[in-house]
Amino acid sequence: MENNDIKPKKEKVPRHKMPEQDPKVRVHNFNEVPTGYTDELAIAEAKRCIQCKKPGCVAGCPVDVDIPGFIALIAEGKFIEAALKLKETNGLPAVCGRVCPQEDQCEKFCILGKKGEPVAVGRLERFAADTERNSGKVTIPPRAKANGKRIAVVGAGPSGLTIAGDLVKIGYDVTIFEALHKAGGVLVYGIPEFRLPKAIVEAEVDYLTKLGVKIETNAVIGRLKTVDELFAEGFNAVYLAVGAGAPVFMNIPGENLSGIYSANEYLTRSNLMKAYRFPEYDTPIVRGKKVAVIGGGNVAMDSVRTALRLGAETATIIYRRTEVEMPARIEEVHHAKEEGVQFQLLTNPVEYLGNKEGWVTGLRCQRMELGEPDQSGRKRPVPVVGSEFVIPADTVVVSVGTMANPIVPATTPGLETNKWGYIVAKDGTGQTSRKGVYAGGDIVTGSATVILAMGAGRQAAKAIHEFLSQS
Repeated sequence: MENNDIKPKKEKVPRHKMPEQDPKVRVHNFNEVPTGYTDELAIAEAKRCIQCKKPGCVAGCPVDVDIPGFIALIAEGKFIEAALKLKETNGLPAVCGRVCPQEDQCEKFCILGKKGEPVAVGRLERFAADTERNSGKVTIPPRAKANGKRIAVVGAGPSGLTIAGDLVKIGYDVTIFEALHKAGGVLVYGIPEFRLPKAIVEAEVDYLTKLGVKIETNAVIGRLKTVDELFAEGFNAVYLAVGAGAPVFMNIPGENLSGIYSANEYLTRSNLMKAYRFPEYDTPIVRGKKVAVIGGGNVAMDSVRTALRLGAETATIIYRRTEVEMPARIEEVHHAKEEGVQFQLLTNPVEYLGNKEGWVTGLRCQRMELGEPDQSGRKRPVPVVGSEFVIPADTVVVSVGTMANPIVPATTPGLETNKWGYIVAKDGTGQTSRKGVYAGGDIVTGSATVILAMGAGRQAAKAIHEFLSQS
């Protein structure tokens, strides 16, 4: 007798790839590499989600996005509704869908990933946000009644934009003070066009201004006015989100040769100041033929891939550990390899070489081997005696990290910093040693991810609201 109660096993559906530009084509342009899901691909990928009762993906999201909720709406073809669900907790979904390391956060905890591939949360987030923006149906949610209290946010990067959006929606008068001439922080000066189109950042910023957030650009707090002067002008609380954009060099011989750049300068010239479109934009940038980039993070990948698009014949990553320890996203390393980037791993520069005119001509490097783990948990690179060799280069980009900008701490009496110059702030609230002053993002943690900075902004918004509700 046939048993109709036995359900057939559901076939596993593989994760849907996102269409991309061909590597041989994209290496000659600054257009975005992935072209995005079609409606059909997005629905098919969304239907892979099994709608867990206890979704680990939400716990892995620093801004608490209702991931099963927005994915279920996509599966039903309700794309605009999915975007609105995202925006309940994430004011920058089109950005996060592109640059957040989902593989280490939400997707890492997807139950499907235990025996196969996780649901493509980031790709679906990007799809929903892009669909809403391209439809012309972006809606502005209602704001709470003005409560008469003013908030100053210093820095218009991911953390500053997030806290501004959260606080303006619940009735605060919020002004962001941005040192550069465009809002966006690292989103506009650090991340290349081919990974995050600037028009998308502008659209996200425009959404916040329509919510009621005021943005003052070319406003360097600590120079134009101090934190204490902001309080004197009537602001009730200040949130410091100035990032960690001061460059770090290696302090090795030859560092003053021409042709050696910090990644900050190299990328800012290209991204924010449109140097890659010279002479349409009058910002010059070196177009080296043999470019070496020192470092193994996302910024290093952005720099080396930018160099190829600027016409480099060879573009090489020099990294002192192996690919396993490399902090860059797997996707970014994969794209770099596809585009022809060369990798010199277990290699560390010890000296820059130059010519009589003072221009860099190469790097004297040393082979490394991995020893015992260091404080980061990664194996410490140890020099191999007698292994020096030279890598020819006419341009070098140094991407070995950044440090805190000292301007705000130096002009804010009583603001505690640690030995590296980062602002000391309480976990979960962002409260600093100064009453009414909060901080979050890279100026507290050191260089980290966009989504972690946004998470700090959300937490500080709740803490500031609680603080001001009691006063």
